[in-house]
Amino acid sequence: MVTISKRSAVEPFHAMDVLAEATRRRQAGKPVISMAVGQPGHPAPQAALAAARTALDHGRIGYTDALGTGELRQALADYYRRRHGVAVDAGRIIVTTGSSAAFNLAFLGLFDVGDAVAIARPGYPAYRNILKALGLTVVEVPVNAGTHFTLTPESLENAQREAGLRLKGVLLASPANPTGTVTGKAQLGDLARYCEGEGISLISDEIYHGLTFSGDEASALEIGDRAVIINSFSKYYCMTGWRVGWMVVPPELVRPLECLAQSLYISAPELSQIAAVAALGAGEELEHYKASCRANRDYLMERLPTLGLPLLSPMDGAFYAYVDVSRHTNDSMAFAREMLSAIDVAATPGLDFDPVEGHRAMRFSYAGTMAEMVEALDRIEHWLKARS
Repeated sequence: MVTISKRSAVEPFHAMDVLAEATRRRQAGKPVISMAVGQPGHPAPQAALAAARTALDHGRIGYTDALGTGELRQALADYYRRRHGVAVDAGRIIVTTGSSAAFNLAFLGLFDVGDAVAIARPGYPAYRNILKALGLTVVEVPVNAGTHFTLTPESLENAQREAGLRLKGVLLASPANPTGTVTGKAQLGDLARYCEGEGISLISDEIYHGLTFSGDEASALEIGDRAVIINSFSKYYCMTGWRVGWMVVPPELVRPLECLAQSLYISAPELSQIAAVAALGAGEELEHYKASCRANRDYLMERLPTLGLPLLSPMDGAFYAYVDVSRHTNDSMAFAREMLSAIDVAATPGLDFDPVEGHRAMRFSYAGTMAEMVEALDRIEHWLKARS
């Protein structure tokens, strides 16, 4: 079933509510383990920290151009050449205050009030909330094993037919939150060509690139130059609090988005941009973090089903396990609250990601340490046994 929503009150983001309660409990001395948010357990790369220290010691930090520093934009262009084998003009790159600002700019620059934009269900709740807050029509398209847990031309056609409207935009994430789905290059190509042929703007959320464990990690830039690409230093680069991301956009969008960025954000933090340039060269350190995530993934993939928490989707990438909790509850929000209160383990209710079927799902983040994963699952095992 396709779900349609137009402008209304922004829905709560329960993951942040759970995080806030977990923080309060931790401050009260409770032994909280948070598997609720996608926050890497590793610090920012040492090269990034060193670059930031040098900048603080020797320079004045201030505004930059709204599009970002020339050094970072060129470094990102070099990144696409090295990692994806595509030539990207640095002039098409816009540095943003995290990926959140990039989504705002993309939606404002591409769409008018009332336009219909498709997202996957389950999917990241901020997509839905930002689109609704901007007066856009959100079309939530169910993804499952039949669609390989991703959006397809066929599922988009079905959604439009069921809703009786035509799409103006499609937002695809790969790797995806919360499902971990990696949309391979062939599927991504099919979707990109479909969107271009139908005059639909494609936004490719690639913020979990670098954290792919299975499947074919591809950028939409490998298919063509019409999609809007959004990425971030928060996940693979372990820089959530630095609030720095970027976009790659078609040439005609650069100036309109620059004007919007000037008015809304002035610029991304200069200190963060300096650190980000250094982070792009920290591949060896970051691959160690990726290896720790892979170990966590393999551990959860094996152990969660033994606790009566089977996976709802393959754990191909990102750092999330999306599981079925229907054996234990039919109310994932109540289950999350009870689990935090009883054993100080925080996880995110599936209702954040899927307002239709999320009552029977939970998302566990495995971005932390192996010791945290083992302790958390030990607590969950004992709690579920005592609860049954």
